[in-house]
Amino acid sequence: MYRILIADDEGIMLESLKNIISSNYGNECEIHTAKTGRVVVEEAEKYPPDICFMDIQMPGLSGIQAIREIQKFNRSVVFVIITAYDKFNYAKEAVNLGVMEFLTKPVNKKVILEICSKAMEKVDSTRQKRSDDLRIREKLETVVPMIESGYINNILLQDDFQTYQDNYRELLDIREEYGYMIVAEFGDSTENGVLTNAVGASVKANKFYSTFREIAQGFFECLVGPIMGNRIVLLVPYRNSRESYEERVEVVTRTRNMVHKLESRIDSKFRCGIGRVKEMGSTMKESFKEAMIALRESTSHVIHIEDVPAAQKYDGEYPRDLECRYEKRVMDKDVAGALSCAEEFIRWMEKQPGVDLEDMRIKILELVMGVEKKAFFAGTVKYAISCRRNYIHEIQEYTDIEGMKKWFLGKTSEICSNMESAREKEAVSIIEKAKSYIRDNYKKDISLDEVSREVDISPYYFSKLFKQETGGNFIEYLTEVRLRNARELLKDSGLSIKEICAESGYSDPNYFSRIFKKYEGVTPSEFREKLR
Repeated sequence: MYRILIADDEGIMLESLKNIISSNYGNECEIHTAKTGRVVVEEAEKYPPDICFMDIQMPGLSGIQAIREIQKFNRSVVFVIITAYDKFNYAKEAVNLGVMEFLTKPVNKKVILEICSKAMEKVDSTRQKRSDDLRIREKLETVVPMIESGYINNILLQDDFQTYQDNYRELLDIREEYGYMIVAEFGDSTENGVLTNAVGASVKANKFYSTFREIAQGFFECLVGPIMGNRIVLLVPYRNSRESYEERVEVVTRTRNMVHKLESRIDSKFRCGIGRVKEMGSTMKESFKEAMIALRESTSHVIHIEDVPAAQKYDGEYPRDLECRYEKRVMDKDVAGALSCAEEFIRWMEKQPGVDLEDMRIKILELVMGVEKKAFFAGTVKYAISCRRNYIHEIQEYTDIEGMKKWFLGKTSEICSNMESAREKEAVSIIEKAKSYIRDNYKKDISLDEVSREVDISPYYFSKLFKQETGGNFIEYLTEVRLRNARELLKDSGLSIKEICAESGYSDPNYFSRIFKKYEGVTPSEFREKLR
């Protein structure tokens, strides 16, 4: 059904257009008419049209003015102007307003019907787009929570999450560079600051998760994580690298109000811990840990890590964010960024009252050994206790700040470099070991499974790694080794074709002959004959 509005101050023109359209489209159209600009706007409000045939010269509001008024409350109307005045300015203004057609009277029946058909197609296209958009929105209502859960899961569980972060942020339209975590814990009742029946609460959470999500996102523009035991994690994107006191108080107040509403809508008790603002990405995990500490160190319903007595407090203003950035740059193998953070840390230590060279040595060692440990647990570098036996001796040799700075920057650069090449070296080492095993055992009936077991990695990963490093697959390389041996024996030995077949790792002479011809273009016998 198409709703059509015809506006013209000439009664004959109105009736003519109405009859042409209704006689050809019948019940497909609901037609309304108006003779003045004011009436056409009122009709458009009462019966929102899909298509509007508009005369320009009418009493009161002109057709152009009427179009402007209608577009204020309905942008989807398809306008067709019909006028006796062939004026360029009218046509130009009509184009600016998005009018589909500008026709000059008199207009015959064929043109009217063609324009009607074209306008209906445009209406259909708009309706289809609206329907498609709604379907996409419905699907997103299902998919977005899954993506949010995946994002938060990856932050908490994957050390190399930086690889996927940009994809997640684009999908979720996250533009802020910082954020903080809120951990919401729930249970049947509170006893000494601990929520009881965690297992039962976890089962109940599946029923109230959508309600929890709706309430949480009513108080914060946040991402809601999956149910993790009797906890749900919120990630709140934030515009600044840190909160002011007033902003922190406001976050706590909002969280308290959120808890109150959760408990009024859901049959559970809630507590929330809030972490500090961190840079988006893997360092966000630190905010989660702080939120958990806040929960454990307090019996309050809502507690911010900054309000926990003596929890991660420092005598003075400690650059937590700088240390986190240093670790992140190293883990990202960003040499320039890591060195910049290291130099900034040195400058900060130089300004601290009462800090001497020995204090700086210990802190530098702590930072270096800390990132080495993170790199080891991330599986990007090898480690042995003996690797560090010279660290204390080396750094004690420096008796001034410049010397220690040189050692710190050198070690930072070395760790980044080692992380960059460790995986590549490991892959090359595995493939070389595999190639060596193949060269030593090609005469046997060896398989990909056997070789992957020899180098101690799964067959699937070995196959992928082998192709990545050699450019060919395992079978191609094994065939190449066997045929190379066969060619040498055909050149220099008096062995029969059958014996060469066996010596080259093939049990079936016919199969050996087919493979040889496939790669060499001739059979083994023809190959030997050519050499004579």
